[in-house]
Amino acid sequence: MAFSPIFGDASFFFALAAKRDVAHESAVSQFAALLRKQRRIVTTDYVLDEVLTLTKVRANAIVAVALLDRIEKSEAIELERVGAARFDLAKSFFRKHADHGYSFTDCTSFVLMHELCIKEALTTDRHFIEAGFRPLLPVA
Repeated sequence: MAFSPIFGDASFFFALAAKRDVAHESAVSQFAALLRKQRRIVTTDYVLDEVLTLTKVRANAIVAVALLDRIEKSEAIELERVGAARFDLAKSFFRKHADHGYSFTDCTSFVLMHELCIKEALTTDRHFIEAGFRPLLPVA
């Protein structure tokens, strides 16, 4: 039986790269377990933009480039482009849920997760719980 993919959020990728992040050990452990089980991690170009910017600011450019290289080289990580159709759906989601603290990147993630029927996310972001998904990392 094939396992459904898991969504990789910026908080997961940052925790994976930043040894001082409180979720680092959990992120490393989850990533290793998923690799052993040959589970696929799906993320978006918007998440990649967010995490690389965050990593460069909070760590440095060397760590950010190493993270980019790791993501690009991993056969377990699949990068989905948001594109025009998903962007329009994310705008609608953002407007509909303006009363939540969702970032626009969160909305693009939720749209993709709904489209691909992904229920679980590697994230520490409580917004994923609010949107009906199950985080696999300790939520901040």
